[in-house]
Amino acid sequence: MEVKLHDIGEGMTEGDIISYLVKEGDRVSVDQPLVEVQTEKMVAELTSPANGTVKEILIDVGKTITVGTTILTIASEQGADPAPAKEETAATVAPAAPSQKSMIMERPKGAPLSNRVKAAPYTRKVAREHDVDITLVEGTGRAGRITVEDVLRYVEERDNGKTKAAAAPEKTPSVEKEPVHQPEEEFDTIPFKGRRKQIAMKMSQSLFTIPHVCHYEEIDMTELLDFRKELKAMDENISVAAFFIKALAIALKEYPVFNAKLDEENEVIRLEKSVHMGIAADAEEGLIVPVVRDADKKSLRAIHQEMKELTQKAKENKLTVKEITGSTFTISNVGPMGSIGATPIINYPETGLMAFHKTKKMPVVNEHDEIVIRSMMNVTMTFDHRVADGGTAIAFTNRFKSLIENPKKLMLELV
Repeated sequence: MEVKLHDIGEGMTEGDIISYLVKEGDRVSVDQPLVEVQTEKMVAELTSPANGTVKEILIDVGKTITVGTTILTIASEQGADPAPAKEETAATVAPAAPSQKSMIMERPKGAPLSNRVKAAPYTRKVAREHDVDITLVEGTGRAGRITVEDVLRYVEERDNGKTKAAAAPEKTPSVEKEPVHQPEEEFDTIPFKGRRKQIAMKMSQSLFTIPHVCHYEEIDMTELLDFRKELKAMDENISVAAFFIKALAIALKEYPVFNAKLDEENEVIRLEKSVHMGIAADAEEGLIVPVVRDADKKSLRAIHQEMKELTQKAKENKLTVKEITGSTFTISNVGPMGSIGATPIINYPETGLMAFHKTKKMPVVNEHDEIVIRSMMNVTMTFDHRVADGGTAIAFTNRFKSLIENPKKLMLELV
């Protein structure tokens, strides 16, 4: 019986083997943890599908593997399973028959060497979206695997009119020269794998798929901060971010196009029924987005408490799959770190993301033409221009702004 890496998260294509919890020859029972795998967002445990004995561990610790790869085999108690067939690699390709060999020798210039292409499903999707014949792309991954970066590099060279044939100068006889020895540069490296690599893939996917547009607004936070002081005096400590989430949940119900996902294959925009708010969190291993589910149905107190718990679990790398999947809109509260502005990348396949920046006291001219000191905050509303237009984004942001600038009015909207 084979234990394979399966998709344990939205859009997952690969993972890193972190550690094994068993060794060859160990007896295992159903649902017993076997191996720890680092995915895009979390460390997950894969469990045993049956009672039996660990027969063979096929993948070394530290290796990155794709979804569908067999990690280990188990001999079930009903009887030993036959050994799994090993994947064909470049080193074990059978010699071609004479007729096949002649066909390869006569292969037209630029034609693919083989119909067998090593590429993840998402890489193939990127190739299709850019009208690329993936068999013509040179893979730089392990064993010649084609990566997303390979496809995008091919697109750039194609669009710029560059080809390898044109770029490579013809070889001409020349006098051999003594090789020039360049001094080796000293540098440090950090691993580009695990969550960091998965974040890179997700960001590339979003940026190359979605036409991003950013709308900027400034919000007067004075009334909300004063209202929070009143609540604190009553032993109710509600974070500012909880108010943001609740106000956004209300605005998203009125402008559901931003609580939506574009289904290009079926040519529809799916308007989500509930608001599942993603919260971009800065963890030690990289950005992660825990989700406050059904934010439109929860109180400010409940949202505040759930946010605290999710943020703590993110720091400890203890989030479950359910807690990091299914978001319909995402927020990024970077103000506490000192940010005054940014152009955030949308959490694909969502339609919008709002970032909150630093709040600072500033002189403002009020409706009576008086200069007063107010607490002002910049916000960025990033949206998918395929799904929504600028006017709708401005109206949506203005609705959110009115609720934050008038927190007692926000109370009237709560259910």
